Amino acid sequence: MKAIALVPGTTTVCLEDRTEPQISADDEVKIKVWEVGICGTDREEISGGRALAPKGKQELIIGHEMFGQVEAVGKKVKKVKPGDFGVFMVRRGCNQCAACLNGRSDMCYTGHYTERGIKGADGYQAEFVVDKEAYLVKVPEEIRHLGVLTEPMSVAAKAIDEALCLQKARLKDIMDQEKWLQGKKALVAGIGAIGLLAAVVLRLKGAEVIGLDIVPEDSLRPQLLKQIGGAYVNGKETQTQKLDKHFGQIDFIFEAAGIAELQLQLLDALGINGIYVATGIPAEERPVANITGDLMKQLVLKNQILLGSVNASYQHYEIAVEMLLQSYRKWPEAINQLITSRIPYPEFQIALHRHDPDEIKVVVQWQKEST
Repeated sequence: MKAIALVPGTTTVCLEDRTEPQISADDEVKIKVWEVGICGTDREEISGGRALAPKGKQELIIGHEMFGQVEAVGKKVKKVKPGDFGVFMVRRGCNQCAACLNGRSDMCYTGHYTERGIKGADGYQAEFVVDKEAYLVKVPEEIRHLGVLTEPMSVAAKAIDEALCLQKARLKDIMDQEKWLQGKKALVAGIGAIGLLAAVVLRLKGAEVIGLDIVPEDSLRPQLLKQIGGAYVNGKETQTQKLDKHFGQIDFIFEAAGIAELQLQLLDALGINGIYVATGIPAEERPVANITGDLMKQLVLKNQILLGSVNASYQHYEIAVEMLLQSYRKWPEAINQLITSRIPYPEFQIALHRHDPDEIKVVVQWQKEST
């Protein structure tokens, strides 16, 4: 079979012939890959950034945002049958810490986890993949054209779910967890793929969503935000420190920009009892700037929470599938435009290296049926 492989630490990435994987255990599932999404992690890897080949190997098959159709199943598999659609999760636990032993490798304590296509395990940019049923999340056929968005949606779903769990714990005598976002002002900083998917979840939960970015208002991302009922503010025209003066108290901030200076500035806009979730990872070196005494005073006096969130658990993948289904039924025209480009796998270099101004999610296409 064909696969896209990288020599970690270099810019050498190419299409190779690999042995097609086969089911070797009763609990395994073989999937014919349809599409694999491209994100900042993939582009960091192929530029010589963080990536780790499987133990004893020199190359890493890249790709972690996969979607495909079940080709074959082991004798003990019950979740799916051949012909069904689904995705495999990214992270595999360390099998040592309490989090990983309880199915929460996204909260691994040791850091000794592996991640398919990123750290110590081959990824999904290949014609076929095999893995355990435990890591498979089924996707309804109705949204098979959106299935490749499951992994990035799971990142947004986890961050928002954790925020709601924290609010439930401390505001349990004031309001219901699921109702906390209703009517609340939520700021999404960075309306790329993760940010827009977060905006979708927040709108489905009844929040008033404000998207912050630096792209022209008439470009695709702000327009899609408006189609789902959100508002847009251009960061080049409005100072971050004045956002609360323009929009009133901001109850929830979802940061997906990955710009260190902006991440700190956004704290100033957070309101009383607010919660701020950071999901963006700055590409540059650690900044010299520090959280000032005023911001620390604000965190205390306004009962605020600053939370970091990465990866997702099985539950969050399931939530992601449900959110994609609900959003497609509510805003089909907007949701269908989140995938801005499908590139046939022989032309994968275009997907990895070309970054169009209106790009939201570009995917490498392994099967033409997925269109």
